[in-house]
Amino acid sequence: MMIKLQSLIDTHEQAFVVIDRDYRIVAANRRYCDAYGTSSETIVGQHCHAVSHHSDRPCHENGELCPHQALFKQGEAVEVLHTHFHADDQPERTRIRGHRLHGDNGELYLGEQMFPLEAEAGSVCDAMQMVGRSPAFSPASTRLARVAESEASILLFGESGVGKELAARFIHARSSHKNGSFIVINCAAVPENLFESELFGHERGAFSGSSGQKKGLFELADGGTLFLDEVGEIPLHLQAKLLRVLETGEFRRVGGTHTLTANVRLVSATNRRLLDEVDTKRFRLDLYYRVAGIDVTLPPLRERTEDMPELAAYILKRLIGSQGSCRLDAGAIAALRAYDFPGNVRELRNLLQKAVLNCRDGVISAADLQLPVAYAPAAQTAHTAPLQGESPQSLPALERAHIQRLLDTHQGHRARVAAVLGITERTLYRKLKHYGLS
Repeated sequence: MMIKLQSLIDTHEQAFVVIDRDYRIVAANRRYCDAYGTSSETIVGQHCHAVSHHSDRPCHENGELCPHQALFKQGEAVEVLHTHFHADDQPERTRIRGHRLHGDNGELYLGEQMFPLEAEAGSVCDAMQMVGRSPAFSPASTRLARVAESEASILLFGESGVGKELAARFIHARSSHKNGSFIVINCAAVPENLFESELFGHERGAFSGSSGQKKGLFELADGGTLFLDEVGEIPLHLQAKLLRVLETGEFRRVGGTHTLTANVRLVSATNRRLLDEVDTKRFRLDLYYRVAGIDVTLPPLRERTEDMPELAAYILKRLIGSQGSCRLDAGAIAALRAYDFPGNVRELRNLLQKAVLNCRDGVISAADLQLPVAYAPAAQTAHTAPLQGESPQSLPALERAHIQRLLDTHQGHRARVAAVLGITERTLYRKLKHYGLS
């Protein structure tokens, strides 16, 4: 049975682990093992809470809603938010989706599928450096350094993949809150019914399954910085509660009666024009003015072609580490400069990561990069035609064509396309609807 189960979970792109009634791991896919720095042989037999929580007791005994207890005590497969600790003791907010699994003998198992809420740190975010000196980028980096000294809320605007989390970490590291925690939440990845509890915490018995007290992200970020990524995705009915906290600094846990306070520096990010969202009644104007005390626009990579050699070299160094050296030849650099990069720096990193595997004698050529077919009007087909009123080389037409190519490459698998683009499936769905793609 375990061999069959292992082959099944190995098909999952997300981390997936199978747990028995006694909290012991009976199977884990490669993604899960890599995340926790161990092998499948080592991890099988360990208690799940020891691996993911670094705790000697189950998470429900520490006040968290536990998928294991929900399944084996209440018979429910639930979705929760937890803080997990990787092998390097770094915390990561994770959305966990529970699944009911049965063995050949009818034995019940818990399957946990994991979705990290924080944007992937990758090779550029973890070093908290801003690489680039181009005329498009230098003013933005200078402005970030100046606003870091302010106590005002910051709104970062830019296309997906330009490095908004990197910019937020850059601000935090240079602010008066630098000695506090830097807490990240991807607002698009949090289920609506868990959002309030995630931000403000909850008390024991606040809702079905809440067996203990839980601190919210505002409490965890006290004295530090809270980064709201994709802030435009916050449900409208919860925006008023967030506004009150930002105005007063006071909040209550869900189900609580005591007023709490937190000194938090707020940095938000979006790839959507929030004032347009205000016009369509999807975002509150008063909340906009609270999160956008100072706004900073980060330029897309196609406007920073002068930075390409330095940026690519830096990313390669982070990818390879001490294992060797790898550089781009002149043809590869020219090819990167000619490409429009709809996915920006995140897409550049993905391309370089694949190119490293094809690197021979320490040199990456243009062919090693495996760039998508360059967009050209002559190459358009019926399904990549621009929208009415667009010029053939407009950005929307380019993005539409790029998404269609990815859909073709991945046989319409939305999760994979969203991962390549570095966006959530919800954002991808909105783009597919806008461009009339299926």
